[in-house]
Amino acid sequence: MTGREHARERAPGCQENGCRDHGCRDERGSGTVLVLGIVTALVVVLLALGALAQAQVARGTAQAGADLAALAAARAQRDGWDPCERAGAVARRNGTVVTGCAAVGDGSVRVDVAGERGVRVLGVRVGSARASARAGPASLR
Repeated sequence: MTGREHARERAPGCQENGCRDHGCRDERGSGTVLVLGIVTALVVVLLALGALAQAQVARGTAQAGADLAALAAARAQRDGWDPCERAGAVARRNGTVVTGCAAVGDGSVRVDVAGERGVRVLGVRVGSARASARAGPASLR
């Protein structure tokens, strides 16, 4: 029996005019539904992977901004300047915003930052990257 003959074969009681009327199974279009389901799942997975990649880039940017801001703040403190003001200026130039800055008594400075851009999925912001860093004299190691 060829594929065409098999496709034409109907269950007992079915006639050309209507499987619906006699309770026959008509599977035409089920492949389309399956393909649509698979494509939808792939789109969701790709969107999730894109969001994860954006999150990783945002985290790296935030950490770099925090590191540089902490180093600048430690140097400013060593030179007698306001460390948090300097940290804010350096953080802004690196695409981050200082959310916390504290000069510790041992000569080090801790800086907390948040990324300005954040992570977006389909144009909707779903989060922002945060990072912190501490810098000070080499004698603190």
